[in-house]
Amino acid sequence: MNVSLRRAGSADIGFLLELVCDADVAPFLAASRSGTVDEIAAEIARSEREPDGFGLLVIEVDGTPVGTVAWERVNRRSRIAAVSGLALQSAFRGRGIADAATRLLQHHLIRERGFHRVQMEVYAFNERALRHAERAGWIREGVRRKAYRRDDDWVDGVLFGLVEEDLDAG
Repeated sequence: MNVSLRRAGSADIGFLLELVCDADVAPFLAASRSGTVDEIAAEIARSEREPDGFGLLVIEVDGTPVGTVAWERVNRRSRIAAVSGLALQSAFRGRGIADAATRLLQHHLIRERGFHRVQMEVYAFNERALRHAERAGWIREGVRRKAYRRDDDWVDGVLFGLVEEDLDAG
């Protein structure tokens, strides 16, 4: 099984829309996540226009699209990138694909793109993502209490980070 990442293109719009609107995926993504053809097309255009500052990626297994993840430069001077929007089709979960894709992205951002730090935040109720973060080598750094309004309630965000030394240790 060969897991790879590639920048999303306009031919991926249908796949990405179906994925982010899936009933088993949507509740775990950021409430502000793109969920229409036009919004996804705008993200793809931004990814193409700003290749050093933003990436909307497709996760593939043996050349077949199975998921997505995004990254964005959030601090130029300190070389920090934020990872978000990791989603995998349910039929491909439980095989280590998301873990492998995340490790590829971590190495790409730190070793190839020169970021000093990569970080992400996960809703505290998203047990699946919390388990994934630990398996994929993220370092849990803290909790932002009641940080997000979801379904008429406040939910915590769990913060994770990674620096080059963490890659070397893992």
